[in-house]
Amino acid sequence: MTVDDLRPLHRQALLDATELVGRVTAADLGRDTPCAGWDLAILLAHMVGQHIGFATAVREGDAPHEAYEPVPFDAAAWADSVELLQRAFAAADLAAEVHEIELHPTRPLPVAALVGAQLLDTAVHTWDVARSLGLDYEPSPAIADAVLAIATPIPDGPGREAPGAAFAHAVTGEFMTPWSRALAVLGRAPSARGSVSAQTTTEVVCADTERAATPPGDVTP
Repeated sequence: MTVDDLRPLHRQALLDATELVGRVTAADLGRDTPCAGWDLAILLAHMVGQHIGFATAVREGDAPHEAYEPVPFDAAAWADSVELLQRAFAAADLAAEVHEIELHPTRPLPVAALVGAQLLDTAVHTWDVARSLGLDYEPSPAIADAVLAIATPIPDGPGREAPGAAFAHAVTGEFMTPWSRALAVLGRAPSARGSVSAQTTTEVVCADTERAATPPGDVTP
């Protein structure tokens, strides 16, 4: 794995997510998540839709907004979307530029940036799923370090208060591990379970966690 090739870490993050998602039962789908207003069914549908949208953008060079629409969750939909995304990333040239409309409305980005965005999204949403189930999740040190590096450059300014902002303000506190610091930078309280203290209040706060991987200056409101 080269410095710029985050695909092995992304594959591991997807394995972590798949192991946890495999514990979800139909009775769990109505549980609250750290994304206020989203139950577990909505969160998982969002994740499946993102897998499909990113895979389409990488494979075809572009994808419309409709490609990222949530897809109702079940085990088969999850497995199919994970395989689709992994195949798209594996076959791609990391330096090739594609248009990912949710990361930037007009500017093409290298596939490597999309892999980073999906790594962050997968790891953070796996934590969201775990908290929804009353569990904890901490990825490997390598994944935690990578997510923290991707998330840290995002400004914590007034833009985070705007309607449709990608993130809530960073959570303050003495967070000792790279993973807890990454969660805090992204507006999530590492001690939160369900919707308690998790500062995600609108769809895009959860839906656009991928924006953290966009190069500085390219994060759109």
